[in-house]
Amino acid sequence: MSEPILRVRNLRAAISGQQVVEDVSFEVPATGITAVLGRNGVGKTSTVRGILGLIDRSGEVRLAGERIDGLPTHRIVQRGVGYVPEDREVFAGLTVAENLALAERQTHPRRDLVAELFPDLVQRRDQRAGTLSGGQQQMVSVARALLNDNQILLVDEPTKGLAPKIVAEVAAALAEAAKTVPILLVEQNLDVVRQLAGPAVVIAGGRVVHTGRATEILDDEELTRRLLGVSAEAHA
Repeated sequence: MSEPILRVRNLRAAISGQQVVEDVSFEVPATGITAVLGRNGVGKTSTVRGILGLIDRSGEVRLAGERIDGLPTHRIVQRGVGYVPEDREVFAGLTVAENLALAERQTHPRRDLVAELFPDLVQRRDQRAGTLSGGQQQMVSVARALLNDNQILLVDEPTKGLAPKIVAEVAAALAEAAKTVPILLVEQNLDVVRQLAGPAVVIAGGRVVHTGRATEILDDEELTRRLLGVSAEAHA
């Protein structure tokens, strides 16, 4: 079995002095998609932001065996950690092409892959990102992360607030991306989790309370209700 691409040990994180991640430990395999699950407000996004050093944190984070928890965010990104933030964070006044160009970190960015996965963005390359729909902005956000050869992608709530057709397109793009790069995916849409994820980590109260196969969790009605506060049948 290959070594995990990401190891998180005893991660604690705070925002403005308030503890939001109490004690999180988990591993991300070097292939496929690992889901981070949990109810709203339990620390999922803060865990991802803590890994990246975007908020105050302590604990140990290893990328491909090397510690990165002492590095500033831009150095972590340079090591090959791609990030798709929860709220897309596109540059509204810039065009699609300019948004993508700003994300390029290497001599030969993967423009062909982005064009293949998101042909709509090619057609809208000269359109200002602020005039795009929410789904189109999400595609820009995902595309920026895919332009570079990353060791892992951290993808936070990519289908949040999107129409079902766009959800399917984003899910298909992530499935394709996962063929070449492992993904840590924070996702509330259990249909998407069932479709994409292998392992899953469940967080509650800023702590990991369960790990296992995503399908095993979602196939267990009582477990899904207890850990996630929703009915698995509604998402089957």
